[in-house]
Amino acid sequence: MTLKPMPTRHDEIAAALELALLLEVSAYPKPGNVHRTRDFENTRFEHFLASAAALVPHFRLAALRGSKLAAGSIHSGELMIGERIKRAVESCSEWQHGGNTSLGAILLLIPISYAAGMVPPGKDLKVQEIRKNLRRVVRGTSKTDAVNVYRAISRASPGGMGKVPELDVNDKDSLTRIRRHNISLLDIFRISSRYDAVSSEWVRGFPVTFEIGLPFLLRELHATGDINAAVVDTYLRILSRVPDTLVARKLGIGRAREVSLMARRVLKAGGMKTSRGRKEAQRMDRSLQTIDHRCNPGTTADLTASTLSVLLLGGYRP
Repeated sequence: MTLKPMPTRHDEIAAALELALLLEVSAYPKPGNVHRTRDFENTRFEHFLASAAALVPHFRLAALRGSKLAAGSIHSGELMIGERIKRAVESCSEWQHGGNTSLGAILLLIPISYAAGMVPPGKDLKVQEIRKNLRRVVRGTSKTDAVNVYRAISRASPGGMGKVPELDVNDKDSLTRIRRHNISLLDIFRISSRYDAVSSEWVRGFPVTFEIGLPFLLRELHATGDINAAVVDTYLRILSRVPDTLVARKLGIGRAREVSLMARRVLKAGGMKTSRGRKEAQRMDRSLQTIDHRCNPGTTADLTASTLSVLLLGGYRP
């Protein structure tokens, strides 16, 4: 009998991040977004499942690269994080036909993969060590990483991009300027952090993930023991505290703040822990599910996935 090899640390990291994506998209009723009981017209629940599966090898390779950085066999400028993000986006496009399902989540979970991979084998994946490693990962980006992420964004064709005054991803001259002026990916995110919460996570050390999402998710799990209820309430908590920047780009900051107020009202009614709160969550979901799905808090979903990723890397199992 041939024994199968034991999973490596890199395999475990990849599995944890895949599960984070699966738990996030499965949580229901997650107001305004695709979940297990709600599809969009052209983007279905199954498209997100396919994307999560497609990303596993990219999470694993990022973790492996992170371990090489920690061992000193490469330096921080050789992480190739932009290339990994680009290839991850390409894999999502190859494995499903539902459009952009995961760009924001990829931008958050790929650096987390690197950071987790930097933890030496045999040591527990402690949350604070992952966060400390994240700072090193994002500081090590280059102009090549920026160019590759711009290409990834073009491939994903996300909705609600709009136009920005500086280094617009749709401006053909942006890549020339990035190369000429040696602008790193972190430099790009410093510019876009003013209007994009994913960029802000990179620049500020992932505060929503570690300081808003994770503590609340842990409390909800302790209170309910129900992973679905805890994920939905964590999504609402993040949305109540951080107006969704995808909604803001599509419909304006005023509408984004209105959606945050709706989330606060659901939580005030008890969220998923009470009958009234569950009814309010369902009502909010129906009110946001417009025909064109422009009022979908997609960035909040990405931040919920990153919160789940560090929870799972830290040892939680549903």
